[in-house]
Amino acid sequence: MANDGETGALPRGCTNLKLRQASRLVARHYEAHLAAAGLKATQYSLLSYVVRLGPLRAGELAAAMRLDASTLSRNLQPLIDKGWVRVHPGADARSRIVEASEAGCALRAQAQKAWKRAQLALNDKLGAARVAALHELLDECIARLAAQEIEDD
Repeated sequence: MANDGETGALPRGCTNLKLRQASRLVARHYEAHLAAAGLKATQYSLLSYVVRLGPLRAGELAAAMRLDASTLSRNLQPLIDKGWVRVHPGADARSRIVEASEAGCALRAQAQKAWKRAQLALNDKLGAARVAALHELLDECIARLAAQEIEDD
């Protein structure tokens, strides 16, 4: 168990459950705003990564999003079907290149306005300082967990 020098009360309850409950509430909040653009929150995130980072290999996209290959493939399919994302063969037979289409870039720009409204509304509900502190804490936790995964491999 990692000791970060903190003292005080021990956590109560299940961290996984608490994170999942918070995640569902936050996801519903974003979904309500992004629905006007015709996207789910997960689709918006994926499309945003492809627009910002693409064209790139599917494995690089999966790593950037911390997804496994099968999850990425499953989540990409609806975006491909709608013509928002294209997948091309890569340099070798095993690699694929993922890029946003012109329509995908336009949709992302439109949806980004809805995302911004969702983010500002969440900041208002929770307090911007609390959201910033949450982001910092989550980033630290993600980094620690990712480093532990590397050590465990």
